[in-house]
Amino acid sequence: MKNKIILASAIAFGMLLQISCTTKTPTDLTKTSCIPQPVSITATGNSFEIKNSTVIYVHEELQQTGKFLAKSIHEIADILPEVETTDESKNSGISLTLSNDDTMLGNEGYELSIDKKQIIIKAKTSAGCFNGIQTLLQTLPVKANSSESLKIATGVIHDFPEYAFRGAMLDVARHFFGVEDVKRYIDFLAAYKMNVLHLHLSDDQGWRIEIKSWPNLTIHGGSTEVGGGDGGFYSQEQYSDIVKYAQERNITIVPEIDMPGHTNAALASYAELNCDGKATDLYSGTEVGFSTFCTDKEITYKFIDDVVRELAELTPGPYIHIGGDESHVTPIEDYIPFVNRVQEIVVKHGKKVIGWDEIAKATLVENSTVQFWADIENTSLGIEQDAKVIMSPAARTYLDMQYDSTTHLGLHWAGYIEVDHGYDWDPATLIPGISKENILGIEAPLWSETVTNIDEIEYMVFPRLPGYAEIGWSSPEARSWDEYKLRLAQHGKRFEAMDIDFYRSAMVPWEE
Repeated sequence: MKNKIILASAIAFGMLLQISCTTKTPTDLTKTSCIPQPVSITATGNSFEIKNSTVIYVHEELQQTGKFLAKSIHEIADILPEVETTDESKNSGISLTLSNDDTMLGNEGYELSIDKKQIIIKAKTSAGCFNGIQTLLQTLPVKANSSESLKIATGVIHDFPEYAFRGAMLDVARHFFGVEDVKRYIDFLAAYKMNVLHLHLSDDQGWRIEIKSWPNLTIHGGSTEVGGGDGGFYSQEQYSDIVKYAQERNITIVPEIDMPGHTNAALASYAELNCDGKATDLYSGTEVGFSTFCTDKEITYKFIDDVVRELAELTPGPYIHIGGDESHVTPIEDYIPFVNRVQEIVVKHGKKVIGWDEIAKATLVENSTVQFWADIENTSLGIEQDAKVIMSPAARTYLDMQYDSTTHLGLHWAGYIEVDHGYDWDPATLIPGISKENILGIEAPLWSETVTNIDEIEYMVFPRLPGYAEIGWSSPEARSWDEYKLRLAQHGKRFEAMDIDFYRSAMVPWEE
C-alpha cells in the first residue's frame, strides 16, 4: 500500500485542491472547468492576485472556514494569508461573509465575486461559504513556484444545489478501512461539494463500531472480513474523530446498522440473538441473505435499543440507517413488525430513519427515507407513505460495479458502469412514478466484496465520483455528457496531484 495513506489528511486534502483548469494568465472565469457545474458564471475580463500580503476576512462564525482556505492556499504556493475576524465590510483581500440577502442560495448556495481588488464569498451559512471555497480553489494552479503569487480570473459565480442530499457510501464491513482511509474518502467528497458519507458499519462479515454495552460485537464480531483477514473496528473515540473531521468539511455521517438480515457478525458474537440460543460461526464469504435476528425475542430489541442509543449519542447528524435489505430468511410476517419496532427505537433516540427500499413494506414512520437500489414497487410503497427517496439505482450508481469486462476489480451483477453511463441520467426521470418532489437526493454506494485497500477504493471511485456529485448539485438542463467529459478530462490533473489510482476511461479525452 502506498506511503500516501500515512500522510496527514489535512495535507492530503490541500494537495487534492491544488488543481487548475485555467490558463497561466487567467482573465476568463468561464474557462474554469468547475465540477459540479455552477448555476451561472459571468466573466469580467481581469484577474485578482493572491499575495503574501493578502488577508482573509471572516465573520466570527467562519474562523475555521477561513483557516481552511488559508491552509489550502499555502499548500499550493508559499503564501499563507492571515485570517482576520471582522464584521466590517472590506474593499480588498478575501472576504467570507454570511448574508440572508439572496434567498435563492438556500442553505448551501453561495455567490463568489472576484474583481481586481477583492474576492467575496457570500452565503447564508458556513456550509455555503465552504462550497464557495471549493469552487474558488478549482480556479487556482496545480502548484505555484514557492514565492509566486496566484492569479484568478475575475467574474461572478452564482451557485446552489439541485438536491439537499448528495452522498456516497463506504462499506467498511466486508473489508475494514482504517480512520485515515475514511478521512481520505471524506476529502474526495468534500472537494466536489458532496455532503453525506454513509458508513455501512455492520454486515455478516464484520461489526465495525464499538458498542460499550455489548463489547463482544467488536472483540469477536469485528475480528474478520471477506477472505478471512483480521478485520478491525472503530473505537467510539475514533468514530467521533471521523464525525468531527467530516463536520469540518460540511459532511454529515450517516451510520448504518443493517438488520434483520446481514447480521451474522452480531449473531456470532451473542448467542441470545439467535432463535436457537446458539452463536453462529464467523463468516468471511460473500453470499447474502442467510442470516436474521430472532424477531420474536425481547432481547433482540434490547440489543437494538442499546446499539441505536450509543450510536445516536455519537452521531450529531439527523439520520440512522437501519438497512433492511436482502432479509431472505426472515418471513415477511416477522419482517414487517420488526421494521416497525426498530423505526420506533430510532425515533425514540431522536433520529430519522433511512432504510433500503425493502423497508417500505412496513408502516413507515414520519420523516422516513427509502433508499432506492433495486425494487421500484417497494420504493413506490414508500412514496405512497410520504417517504422521501434517496436515488441509488444499482445499475447507475454502484461504485463496486466494473467499468467493463476487462476491469480487474468489482462485480457486474447490476451491469457494467462506464463513466458516461454513471453520469448520463436524471434522478427525476429515471423511474416512472419517482419525480423530483419525491427525491431527497442521490447516493453512490461502494460495496467492498472485492475492494481491499485505499488504492482499490480510488480505482473504483474515480473518475465516476465527480459525475455523481454533479448529478446531485447541477440542474439536468445544465448537464451534457459531451461537455462534461471535457471538464472531467481537465480534472485528471487533480487526480494525479493527489496520487489517485484512477481508471483512465477511453471515453474521456484526458490531458497529458
